[in-house]
Amino acid sequence: AMLDQDSGLSLTIARIVQRLKGSSLHSQLERQARVSLHKPEIKLESLKEDIKDFLKTSGWEKKLQNAVYSELNVFPSPCHPAAPPEHMKEPLAYMRKAQGSWEKRILKSLNSMCTELSIPLAQKRPASEQKELLNKWNEMGTDEPDLSLFRPVYAPKDFLEVLMNLRNPNYENGEQPSFRNHLGLIQVPLKVKDIPELKEDFSELGLNIGQLGIDDSAQVPPEFFENEHVRIGQKVLAEQDSAAAQQYVRQGCPTALRADLWALILNISNQPEDILYYEQLKSNVIQHDLLVDSLIYKDVKLTASNDDYYFVFEDYLYQVLLCFSRDTSVLEHFTYSSATPPKSYIRGKLGIEEYAVFYPPNGVIPFHGFSMYVAPLCFLYHEPSKLYQIFREMYVRFFFRLHSISSHPSGIVSLCLLFETLLQTHLPQLFYHLREIGAQPLRISFKWMVRAFSGYLATDQLLLLWDRILGYNSLEILAVLAAAVFAFRAVNLMEVTSLAAAEAVLADLSTLKVMPLLQIFLFATVT
Repeated sequence: AMLDQDSGLSLTIARIVQRLKGSSLHSQLERQARVSLHKPEIKLESLKEDIKDFLKTSGWEKKLQNAVYSELNVFPSPCHPAAPPEHMKEPLAYMRKAQGSWEKRILKSLNSMCTELSIPLAQKRPASEQKELLNKWNEMGTDEPDLSLFRPVYAPKDFLEVLMNLRNPNYENGEQPSFRNHLGLIQVPLKVKDIPELKEDFSELGLNIGQLGIDDSAQVPPEFFENEHVRIGQKVLAEQDSAAAQQYVRQGCPTALRADLWALILNISNQPEDILYYEQLKSNVIQHDLLVDSLIYKDVKLTASNDDYYFVFEDYLYQVLLCFSRDTSVLEHFTYSSATPPKSYIRGKLGIEEYAVFYPPNGVIPFHGFSMYVAPLCFLYHEPSKLYQIFREMYVRFFFRLHSISSHPSGIVSLCLLFETLLQTHLPQLFYHLREIGAQPLRISFKWMVRAFSGYLATDQLLLLWDRILGYNSLEILAVLAAAVFAFRAVNLMEVTSLAAAEAVLADLSTLKVMPLLQIFLFATVT
């Protein structure tokens, strides 16, 4: 096994070196090293060591460390050298197949909308329209185009139906021995964690550890913890160390430091070249009109514009999402996502590969509620290019997993299964009761998890939840919170006799306090 670990490590190192070679960090480091040659403290006889020392003291070594740490967080550890590349996307063949047929359905829906409305997928905007869009770039929300004919390509409930029909072909009609007792909607045998394992993983959320988002901890007076926590947070920022920041936010972020801490964890520094890149995306939006633009527009109007917290950010949402759809750097995440970017062929050249383009250029077709991934970030970042980069990084690290079919522990299938297993194991009476009356709990919680609770929780609570997603580099906490919400409302849910009534009990989550719910569920549940 040791040999495997070593070869895995050297593969990882080789891949990271390869990926950093083309980066702007690499050219900056080279430039710094050249500049340092003229410094008196750099001696020819100890050149290599002196340059290393210079890079250390001038903060460049930290930047390199953060870049490496970021790569390790995003990319999965390399498969066995002999494993086919699709294994990095998704090891289970039946999952890859299911994702493939789901993508065909989405494309069919998109293409039939094109045909019905006789609108091309993409066209160049006439000069007058370009000028007009440029002028109202910061107030696109004032526009009221008629979008009545456009419909979302799919909504979370359509996706849930697909997940409910997933089966592992190796097991004939539910033969999995240990799985036979699972009475939820998800019928695939994936390994999910039990409460003891979750307690260990989320040990920093324990009852005797200070937390932001808990007002009345018995152990520590909250104001004492907060002052101390802020002081440590400032130190972590001064150090500029991504790994330390990631560990720190597990106990929550002080409001004033959150934007900087998240940026540090995600390794986003908003350099001049990043701002330039964002401007290029913007000019691409101005020049070309895509069908997905109308889908984005409609989604913002249907979701964020009607939200008490987020309607003020409408213009930011258009800017970020329209630029996102043009961003071909997003295509890179498909190397470790089970999804494959859709292809479109230039008219009359169907099926001829050299005439194929990815559509939309970033490979991501937005669905109903997609803009809610961006909305909460608008509270933290007010500079469009920085907001944009933070969202893009959150998407390629986390959010893509919430709308693709995979066996990954942070993938939506595992989250659904984890949620159902936690309820069935720890609240069996509630679980059976809801199942009997036709109110399968997952039918209610699915939309919360797909949106990472955005638009369901009060914003301050949502940000405390997302702190932990970043801190643990995992989405599993979404399933734990969904189960905790059911536990919290269990008494009322035991009274209901229909799905509609159960939905009514859980319709408003805006008064919930995330951290006490998670703590009670994980650390005060008898296991």
